[in-house]
Amino acid sequence: MDAPDCVFCKIIDGKIPAQIVYRDKQAVGFLDAHPLFPGHVLLCPREHHETLLDVPEELTGPLMARTQLLAKAVEGALDAEGTFIAINNRVSQTVPHLHIHIVPRRRRDGLRGFFWPRQPYRDEAAREAVRDAIEREVRKLQS
Repeated sequence: MDAPDCVFCKIIDGKIPAQIVYRDKQAVGFLDAHPLFPGHVLLCPREHHETLLDVPEELTGPLMARTQLLAKAVEGALDAEGTFIAINNRVSQTVPHLHIHIVPRRRRDGLRGFFWPRQPYRDEAAREAVRDAIEREVRKLQS
């Protein structure tokens, strides 16, 4: 199930060149064309799913296993001290095809707590109201 205008579907199908680092029947990993650091890999499911919320549950486990494999590979190949793993869902997602960022990290590499400001809760009651709302939504989604 490809999206004919999707850049990542075209990469996965070999219609656009990319530096492929991993490929199997479910996923493809390739170097990001605009990396945060050299070795920044994008892992995509072969099937077109726009966000993590669209991915069938049976594919989420295999995608995470491949993320783990590529994180180990990136760390080992680049002698990195760790990795940063990220998924954007719609907001900040430049290509609407699920992709998992696997970014090599080193202490003092200049990436400061990623890019977001911290937004503390107003008070304990506000924290508890948010917790309650999320818990109710989880129950609703599970029923």
